[in-house]
Amino acid sequence: MFRLQGSKVLAVEMTGDAVKAKNGSMVAYDGEMSFKKMSGGGEGLRGMVTRRLTGEQMTVMEVKGHGTCWFADRAAEINVVELGGDKLFVESSNFLAAAAGLRTGTEFTGLRGASQGNGLFTTTVEGHGQAAIMSDGPAVVLRVSERYPLTVDPGAYVAHQGRLRQSFQSGVTFRTFMGEGGGEAFQIRFEGDGLVYVQPSERNTIAGDV
Repeated sequence: MFRLQGSKVLAVEMTGDAVKAKNGSMVAYDGEMSFKKMSGGGEGLRGMVTRRLTGEQMTVMEVKGHGTCWFADRAAEINVVELGGDKLFVESSNFLAAAAGLRTGTEFTGLRGASQGNGLFTTTVEGHGQAAIMSDGPAVVLRVSERYPLTVDPGAYVAHQGRLRQSFQSGVTFRTFMGEGGGEAFQIRFEGDGLVYVQPSERNTIAGDV
């Protein structure tokens, strides 16, 4: 259903089914398509309320029809993720699309969410099917195991999946060494078994220097 055309355009083949996508990300389509804005970007009232409370900016539309629809956003790199019943956690600004069979919503993430200035909730995608996430530059997928935990700069974090535990810890970033840090820096530590997606460019976050 999902396929990449180049690295920055997602083509979705539809035969009467639907796809959820970031509002405004459709760049072209052929065939017959209908578009509907989904309030809150998540499932049900909880998704709407939590996003309003935390100020997360993600508006989702449902695209349904027969034909091919192409999606892109700000020339970002696109990564297709196959979900086999597990849950994907993704920053709202990095979400592009999900097959209609996948459940989207919000979930409490504690301090990590607050550190990014995006509130205490993050976007979740769960079920069986394909999802597409974006990154500023080609994303790198890093494996986390019980033996090898992983520490990530919040500004480079894109998404994660698997049986992972995350914690928020103080540390030192490259910017601190360069004299650009104005205070204590923070990082995300992942332990367990799963995958973490990081981008080679840091978004502006509060977490870098608090």
